[in-house]
Amino acid sequence: MSLRFSAPTALEYFGSLVQSDDHFPLLEAAASLAQDEYPELDVQQVLGDVDQLLARLKRRLPADAAPLQRLRLLNQFFFHDLSFGGNVNDYYDPDNSYLNAVLRTRRGIPISLAVLWMELAQGLGLHARGVAFPGHFMLKVTLPKGQVVIDPFTGKSLSREELGERLEPYKRSNGLVDDFDVPLGLYLQPAAPREIIARMLRNLKEVHRTQEDWQRAIAVQDRLVALLPDAWSEHRDRGLAHAEQGNTSEAVRDLETYLTHADDALDIDVIAERVATLRRVA
Repeated sequence: MSLRFSAPTALEYFGSLVQSDDHFPLLEAAASLAQDEYPELDVQQVLGDVDQLLARLKRRLPADAAPLQRLRLLNQFFFHDLSFGGNVNDYYDPDNSYLNAVLRTRRGIPISLAVLWMELAQGLGLHARGVAFPGHFMLKVTLPKGQVVIDPFTGKSLSREELGERLEPYKRSNGLVDDFDVPLGLYLQPAAPREIIARMLRNLKEVHRTQEDWQRAIAVQDRLVALLPDAWSEHRDRGLAHAEQGNTSEAVRDLETYLTHADDALDIDVIAERVATLRRVA
């Protein structure tokens, strides 16, 4: 009797990685996002490339290096010696979110650079976390004498005053001023790994939506639904992408799922009308 085993699809592999928040493999999950664009990508090779960078870095590190010395050495290595930094010339290139491409070009967006930097930082024993700062992902490192907040796009450490200045436009646009103002520390809470992957996917989602690349948008939405199965707005957005792509039955299924669970949403009537239209043309 012959036994046949089929390899998991890229989506199934991703789903297996993000099933549980216990020991969530942030780097592996982030690296796997590129498999939609690079189907032959070996995710383990990407992890190995990062391990090699960490080994190079550790060889430069004195055995008795204090945390601040380790942080300075990491920043010198990552931002200066290797020249990782933000892709200012093509910020909305999807490759900026794919770790294999970021490792090759040394260019990315804040969150993809942060994921790589955090892996190296943790390998050096630094207590580093990502921060879902409004509009711009940040890094936070806890040292014996306080915290350091770093912009992964540039490698620059930011003061409280600089962080406050960056927050001002967000606060004004959301009415978070005067009596509604909140302390800076609330904007510097660490992001959970699942939140980081969701933010990476939503960046890709917005790029594909803007370009009206619905096929790629659907692939991203499939991952978002696997990652956040109870985020009903993601079912809605996948349904709308399916509708744009002409996948009527898939669109109706997703939009009806949204209508079933998001009964207090403000767009219920609009989505219900869209479903009725889709059913008429089906």
